[in-house]
Amino acid sequence: MKRTPSVILGLCSYTHDSSAALLVDGELVGFVEEERLSEQKHTKLYPARAVGWLLDQAKLSATDVDAVAYNFQPARYLAESPAALRMALSPMTRDRSLARAHGFAKVALRTRRRLRVLGNQFPSARVTPVLHHRAHQLTAFAASGWEEAAVLVVDSLGERQTTTIAHGHGIQRPRLQTLEAINDPASLGYVYGAVTEHLGWRRGDEEGTVMALAALGDPARFRHLFTTAVRTTATGFRIHPGYFPTRTLTSGYPRTSRRFVTETCPERHPSEPLTDVHRDLAAALQGRTEQVMLHLARRARVLTGSRRLCVGGGVATNCVSIGKIIEAGIFDEVFVPPAPGDAGTAIGAALAVHVDTRTPRPIKGIARHCYLGPSYEDQPLDLTPWPGLHQKTLGIETAEFLADQLAHGVIVGLFQGGVEAGPRALGNRSILASPLEPGVVERLNATVKFREPFRPFAPMVPAERAAEFFTLGQTAPYMSMASGQRVERGKSVPPRAAR
Repeated sequence: MKRTPSVILGLCSYTHDSSAALLVDGELVGFVEEERLSEQKHTKLYPARAVGWLLDQAKLSATDVDAVAYNFQPARYLAESPAALRMALSPMTRDRSLARAHGFAKVALRTRRRLRVLGNQFPSARVTPVLHHRAHQLTAFAASGWEEAAVLVVDSLGERQTTTIAHGHGIQRPRLQTLEAINDPASLGYVYGAVTEHLGWRRGDEEGTVMALAALGDPARFRHLFTTAVRTTATGFRIHPGYFPTRTLTSGYPRTSRRFVTETCPERHPSEPLTDVHRDLAAALQGRTEQVMLHLARRARVLTGSRRLCVGGGVATNCVSIGKIIEAGIFDEVFVPPAPGDAGTAIGAALAVHVDTRTPRPIKGIARHCYLGPSYEDQPLDLTPWPGLHQKTLGIETAEFLADQLAHGVIVGLFQGGVEAGPRALGNRSILASPLEPGVVERLNATVKFREPFRPFAPMVPAERAAEFFTLGQTAPYMSMASGQRVERGKSVPPRAAR
């Protein structure tokens, strides 16, 4: 009798960065974020297009799905309500304890309803909620392809957890043991998002802008404030509610306090010009984030004894912090998956359900793969709205043609192959320009990207020559690690372009 294949659909949906992943007998058919198909950035809608593409790829229908893995567990939210009520005993957190208890209970019930909706869409499937940080852990570890590693996950919030340290083993059947966890309200992602919002950018979207702005500021101005507001402890860190009031999961409650405003600056409106106080605030926030991430990495090294580290969660997209961990030499090698944020948990959730089966098949198609979405061969483009653009279909001469165009100062949009996983443009959906062109950064930001003039761009060199230009000392294929530049090679690149 022919065996029926196991079909597991992993989902990130209804919160932000909706995505879907499909495992068939442990092999990843594909993964794609809904925003790549709907053109609605950070969409929280059910990823209908992503699911449709995955099922088409596997030549399956919704009735063929055996399990739907969702990236949150409602019961874990509900467990926070009693703890929130206990916050009424402290004058620092009393005013938000009831709102917090109510907010977590409300999200728990809402998540349960979402699970029922998913069950109706896949009538033959069991719907399994997966602990959010476990999904992050599995995504990061499985994508590394390592037999063993420490796994550090740092984000804003996953049910109750904000930071976890785990030990991973196994390539074909990954197993993870969580050794230590930090719960909300101690959240590094919450603090970074709060300051991002205070500086006039969208929380959950533009933290990278603040990271870029930090390079222009003086961290000394607000260093003491952040040292007080984000205190490291023997096993992690804690947040001072006098600066960052306790999270409620209910709208209408600001994330920064009057004390924070008094000791820093008023909240900036997006239309207001940037001043030194904004740059210095960003620099101090980034500096403290790097210190805490280094502290957590050292803790992971002590707890696991491992010489390799995988990092996941939204804070793992802070490439400067990852670079600092690498430079510190705590581990021999550090890995960040191409989709370390919540979108990537669709893969991890599906993996969790797969490895929990009685006799799971070896996993395939995940380790060191990033081009996991749909490709569009010979797709005609309507360039009518952009008369200055010219389309050229390339074959084996792609590299030579691009090199010639870049050498002549042309900005090139490269569209090829499968869609990248994660937020970075990794060569298949990329804008390329030569750093040797004077003013190239200003030109790209002003006329192509339409963003702040201080925003940087990622350099690209052949892997075999990376050590000539950069000090990182390891591969960085997914644009997730900032590196120092070798001074002798940097002299050939205009300073503004190299920043």
